[in-house]
Amino acid sequence: MSEDKSIVADKEVLVKVEGLSKKFCKDLKTSLWYGVKDLISGVRGSAEERELRPKEFWAVKDINFELRRGECLGLIGHNGAGKSTLLKILNGLINPDAGKVTIKGRVGALIELGAGFNPILSGRENIYNNGAILGFSRKEIDSKLEEIIAFAELEEFIDMPVQHYSSGMKVRLGFAVAAQMEPDVLIIDEVLAVGDLGFVLKCFKTIDTILPHTAVIFVSHNMPMVSRICSQIILMEHGELLFKGNDVGKAIDLYYTRFTDKDCNIVFDDESITLEEIEIKGATYFKNMPQIVWGNDFLLTMKFKLKIDLEVPFFNITIFDKEQRAVAMFEPNKINKKLHLNNKNLHFTLMHKNLQLSKGVYSINISIVNSIGTPMLRINNVLTFQVLHEKEVWQPFLLKTTYANKLNY
Repeated sequence: MSEDKSIVADKEVLVKVEGLSKKFCKDLKTSLWYGVKDLISGVRGSAEERELRPKEFWAVKDINFELRRGECLGLIGHNGAGKSTLLKILNGLINPDAGKVTIKGRVGALIELGAGFNPILSGRENIYNNGAILGFSRKEIDSKLEEIIAFAELEEFIDMPVQHYSSGMKVRLGFAVAAQMEPDVLIIDEVLAVGDLGFVLKCFKTIDTILPHTAVIFVSHNMPMVSRICSQIILMEHGELLFKGNDVGKAIDLYYTRFTDKDCNIVFDDESITLEEIEIKGATYFKNMPQIVWGNDFLLTMKFKLKIDLEVPFFNITIFDKEQRAVAMFEPNKINKKLHLNNKNLHFTLMHKNLQLSKGVYSINISIVNSIGTPMLRINNVLTFQVLHEKEVWQPFLLKTTYANKLNY
């Protein structure tokens, strides 16, 4: 019987958010005036919290979720979606205008670079300060001190004022304190992106270790990271829930489809050639985003118009990921040898068999030069497309693989 009770306790709800809403004003002067009016109306008991007034907007609106011990909630959304505001409410830094937050146990939060640190105090002194804020006694902090310092890899700098720490050192110290003190609820914002890869991997190993006894809220723009540790997910947009559930992959796909900005960035144009059409043949579309299934052939069709008499120019076509890192390039010679002019029209299709770019959103850049290498046209982000696959991986390529039944030596 006691064993059953312990199982129930292990799965208890540690974070409960009910109808949470927070509004802000776009103008400081108007905000101050509204603040005075709210104080007066609050005294009289006539405040109407849910009504928006001129220049106000909902940063967070009607958010509801529960998080149990042993669960990790991924919180995703583009900039301005309301993630940071929600985290600050959960951490008690700001109060909501409506709704209720119930959190049980100790909360460790890593929501802003250097937040919670006193810059003039040393790293060691800040460990004691942060531990005390979390509710730990000096004796409990003493027992964890060496583990925290070792995890943060700051043995040589632990007695140096934090104001002289690099951003990476602050992240290491902040995560070490937040995680090594083993809180009931751990909140992690995008700050992990500042750390080097080795430290990030160490952080994930630590999260794996403490997760069975902790509820984790993880905020990131890195979808492989989210997919790696999250058991449930919330996608926010303009302060509201766009998706909530256990299907992490579906939420990530929805997140990727928000990259639907069709504005082309024309970096250079000598007005001798014009792009008239670009299309991925055989793609399906979701909210104007062309989607290609991993492993299918990639067929890119383009139509150009030359405005003056020229010989066939040279094309460089490059693929970038959503972080704008170049990940692939089509063979220039193979493109140019197949091109023929037809009354100043250029119309051709590139084919790449068995596309093995890993799941995610990619963009295409085009650079065109004449026979002597003089630039004619360069366009960044001329087309954005999405690769679909059930598995989210860190690497830019997911290689098709077959396994032999027997090895020959």
